[in-house]
Amino acid sequence: MSRRTKIIATVGPACESEGMLKDLAEAGADVFRINLSHGPLDLALERYHRVRTVEASLGRPIGALVDLPGPKVRAGAMAEGGVLLEDGGTVRLVPGHEPSTAEVVSVDHPGLVVDLHVGDLVTFGDGAVVAEVFDRTGDALLATISHGGLLQGRPGVHIPSERLRLTTPTDHDLRLLDTFVEEGVDMVALSFVRSAHDVRRVGTEPHPRGPLIVAKIETRAAVENLDGIIEASGAVMVARGDLGAECPLEEVPHLQKRILERCITLGRPAITATQMLESMVHAPTPTRAETSDIANAVFDGSSAVMLSGETAIGRDPVNSVATMARVAARADEEFDFDAWALRVQRLSGQLRPSVDDIVTNGMTDAAWRAASQTGAAAIICITRTGFTVRAIARFRPRAKILGFSTEPRTLRQLTLSWGATPYDLTGGLSADAQVNRAVELAQHHGEVRTGDLVAVLSGSVDHPGQATDSLRLVRV
Repeated sequence: MSRRTKIIATVGPACESEGMLKDLAEAGADVFRINLSHGPLDLALERYHRVRTVEASLGRPIGALVDLPGPKVRAGAMAEGGVLLEDGGTVRLVPGHEPSTAEVVSVDHPGLVVDLHVGDLVTFGDGAVVAEVFDRTGDALLATISHGGLLQGRPGVHIPSERLRLTTPTDHDLRLLDTFVEEGVDMVALSFVRSAHDVRRVGTEPHPRGPLIVAKIETRAAVENLDGIIEASGAVMVARGDLGAECPLEEVPHLQKRILERCITLGRPAITATQMLESMVHAPTPTRAETSDIANAVFDGSSAVMLSGETAIGRDPVNSVATMARVAARADEEFDFDAWALRVQRLSGQLRPSVDDIVTNGMTDAAWRAASQTGAAAIICITRTGFTVRAIARFRPRAKILGFSTEPRTLRQLTLSWGATPYDLTGGLSADAQVNRAVELAQHHGEVRTGDLVAVLSGSVDHPGQATDSLRLVRV
């Protein structure tokens, strides 16, 4: 069985050349993430254009995900090589953008002195350093380092989301978004979402005319408003770094399971992110705990798993991707397909979908059953928006999922969907002709062989965008 769980690799200084990006894609990266929190806009655009060049050279769809900064609070730049904050030491926290030192850390949040209180814990860099505020002066906070460590670059500074007087997305986010929408970006990650209203404020056209909006679940409010956020989004990311700072650490694994299950039941791709192979930023092999973390993310139902610093600044980005690909592929082999499908089927009965969604959900349910009972080699989905593929993928079928579309952006967005292999379906063909052409292409690409049975899901060519209303079992 080929790997079903997708891999997102973050582009950074260690892997931004066309040669490295191509190597990462060949090692298993399905989607490239461009983090707009670091570096100027021109550099981000250069990286995006290189991803498109690599995609053209490989001749297959590659997804591009831009990650908006959001109201992310960051420390001022650390000196080259990093700044060591030692256990028991005292540090002065001041609002501003000046470079940071071991004695004074500047924080780019004007309301710092008001929004943090004496007794609050402040985490830096997803928990690399933790300090406790013990005093406030007129223009600064004094904190004791309770857990020391090395800070590099401009690490994030966690301030409880309910105290941040900033909106999501920020005005800066929207300006960045406009630039990448004009470039035709496939997916956009929205940081520090707290409600469905935050997602709707993005204001782009629905996918695939616009980008697929990925809501990052990293605040307590987002957990409380989960279903509304999922319904307003195209996909969800479990961003465990800030989520672990907002919620007790012992709750994070359980929140991960809950978020993934709800997201996939609602037919949205779900990403698990943060520190999945953190040790491989420096080490040639992962820890045993990290490999278990990836496998458990697969067992939890993740559509995709994400690498951040491991590829952006790591010593061997290609090895990190290849390692994640091997671990995820092995976990896919042990996935409990039948139990997952039955659970999704049970949970789906509790939802109240639209009329079109009821039809598509019913047809994909039938396709999963038919493919399971007949031992079909593949489920072929002919789709304009990708919804049919995402609807069948929620059942995690054993059969291959082949997504055929005439929309290039849909094909790229399907690189995020569990188990889906996207293929271009050219020409304005009739419904019957599209089915025949898709089966021929599946055979041409080696996905199915003569004599195989395949299930084909499609909608009406005459009424595009409406529900998937046709299921056929076809002998190749």
